Amino acid sequence: MTEDPIKAQLLDAALPHVPFDGWSDRTLTAAAADAGIAPGLARSLFPRGGVDLALAYHARGDSEMRARLAATDLSALRFRDRIARAVRIRLELADRELVRRGTTLFSLPHHAADGARAIWGTADAIWTALGDTSGDLNWYTKRATLSAVYGATVLYWLGDDSTGHQATWDFLDRRIDQVMQVEKLKASFRENPLGKAMMAGPGKIFASIRSPSRRDDLPGHHQG
Repeated sequence: MTEDPIKAQLLDAALPHVPFDGWSDRTLTAAAADAGIAPGLARSLFPRGGVDLALAYHARGDSEMRARLAATDLSALRFRDRIARAVRIRLELADRELVRRGTTLFSLPHHAADGARAIWGTADAIWTALGDTSGDLNWYTKRATLSAVYGATVLYWLGDDSTGHQATWDFLDRRIDQVMQVEKLKASFRENPLGKAMMAGPGKIFASIRSPSRRDDLPGHHQG
């Protein structure tokens, strides 16, 4: 996704101010002055000020991660290691102080939903980049699970002073191993007689949920 050039210019100008003033209206005002952009135009591009700046920074990181993954050969890795590599790339592209300031902002109750959507977007970007073609309930569960793993790893990373953040990567591996164990249990459940009975009955209700990326008006998707 290509950034709007003026928005990108404002975001670039804002980044040096964030460690001092946070993701705030003050930062947006300073960025507009530094970039020589009219305050009214800056406000129209980032209507909620610092919140929209923080979300733009997060979206830029997701875009850079997608580009990095597209240029990386992951074919020799196990799938769980591909996920770990993707999360690691995403964090290595981020500035820890800028993320710390963003975490503070999105911990506020009135901005919590924005933060949750941003993390969900990262999880979706990772699954999509890794070639996920699932739909219905699996689409949601994969992204919800990875969102939880990613969010926990970010919080660990923010407090990690180990060499090369090795403690964070070990933490990430443990979280993914736990998720993979759950996936194995789910697969086993689906194969046993009780699981088959559930999926033939109540499970079908949940499986009927469509992911938002699958529109009924797309080829192959018709309303019945």
